[in-house]
Amino acid sequence: MSHSQNSSLSSKPVPFSFDWLYAFWKFSRPHTIIGTSLSVLGLYLIAIAVSGDAMNVGKDAIHRVSTSSLLTLLGAWISCLCGNVYIVGLNQLEDIEIDKINKPHLPLASGEFSRKTGQLIVACTGILALVVAWLTGPFLFGMVAISLAIGTAYSLPPIRLKQFSVWAALCIFSVRGTIVNLGLYLHYSWALQQSQAIVPAVWVLTLFILVFTFAIAIFKDIPDMEGDRLYNISTFTIELGAKAVFNLALWTITVCYLGIILVGVLRLASVNPTFVVVTHLGLLVWMWLRSLKVDLEDKSAIAQFYQFIWKLFFIEYLIFPIACLLA
Repeated sequence: MSHSQNSSLSSKPVPFSFDWLYAFWKFSRPHTIIGTSLSVLGLYLIAIAVSGDAMNVGKDAIHRVSTSSLLTLLGAWISCLCGNVYIVGLNQLEDIEIDKINKPHLPLASGEFSRKTGQLIVACTGILALVVAWLTGPFLFGMVAISLAIGTAYSLPPIRLKQFSVWAALCIFSVRGTIVNLGLYLHYSWALQQSQAIVPAVWVLTLFILVFTFAIAIFKDIPDMEGDRLYNISTFTIELGAKAVFNLALWTITVCYLGIILVGVLRLASVNPTFVVVTHLGLLVWMWLRSLKVDLEDKSAIAQFYQFIWKLFFIEYLIFPIACLLA
């Protein structure tokens, strides 16, 4: 075989090369994937914790964490991940020109993925999310279907709710804060053959995440002012200014932490009060110390703090289930 033939063969694109997989990872918006994964796991652990005496790690606990319930967890995880990719992927398909300004590293904006590739990924993940949810359980299917419907309305014309600041924020924190938490808990309760009543611990976590996600929803637009203004996307940042939105997000998260600390002090839910108070107080102090270093004129610094807020979101889905297990 000639050298020219070798060169021709080696230059052919590999459909699922490392570069393609890395582009797909960026396309899926990793911070949302991590958040979705932790919410799926966190609600499962809470369902296990409240299904009986969580400290009685004997035959009863082993029975609850059965192969069947783990398969239920796996089905929920796959379905939610696919739904996540559908929602963030559809948003990128509709925002290619905006992302060339705000997020040029994303695969569609950078040209790593063609529009056709993006459409294929979105279609496949949307269908897979619904099919897996349908096969796994009725509560999961309802949660995924509602989430996908809201995600579609958020991005897709002619509705395109993201162009209205209030509706955009409402879409984000209603899905992340309410629908996902309550839907997952009901799904796990159904799978574990528990009562379908929502326990206080789940209501506490739901309210916390609901308010916290509002902070994420308004903060995410601070580094995107340039592109949003150019394409007439109305956001709280454009309407109120970056500093006002930054402070509003900080105080919103502060209310979340003070509220859950109060729950621990007053013992309003089945959580370990000492663990809840100490961990959340520490996170609150950490957030304010980090906020003092943020330069609102530096887009990179704002983006880093936004990722830090997501880390706080991730941590909650770890420490709150632990607090329930320690109760």
